[in-house]
Amino acid sequence: MQPDVIVVTIKGVMPTANGCAVFLGNDAKIFVIYVDHSVGNAIQMTLNGVKRERPNTHDLIGSIFLGLGAKLEHIVVNDANKDTFFARILLRMENELGKKIVEIDARPSDSIVLALQQKRPIYVAREVFANAPDMSEVLERALKQQSEESESSDEDAG
Repeated sequence: MQPDVIVVTIKGVMPTANGCAVFLGNDAKIFVIYVDHSVGNAIQMTLNGVKRERPNTHDLIGSIFLGLGAKLEHIVVNDANKDTFFARILLRMENELGKKIVEIDARPSDSIVLALQQKRPIYVAREVFANAPDMSEVLERALKQQSEESESSDEDAG
């Protein structure tokens, strides 16, 4: 991969008042992208391996890729403007006419779901990663609080 991008993984998905916070990062840093509830749920369901009875939009897109002979190579969160992030989906297409790389502008939230479903890498432009605030401590506190609430409810039930 090019030196101007960094591989990241999903470190957590937390509900917020207006949607969900998706925490992405690596061992050095974690940053957050805010998404709407439906996409946050799709990300969480994909992470948990939950399959819906009926396909959702992201499943449909994956089926279209398959039907067209396109393979999702990776996604890149390639830009940010204040709290708005931008992404690109890179597809590889091979058929009787040859090979082609197609790059598609997309919301990071949708791109993340597709990358998770297709088990493909998630990259962030080095500049975007460097400029995003480090949310490692916020995620750590939220996970600790979740764990304490879970333990408390287990004790109440028992």
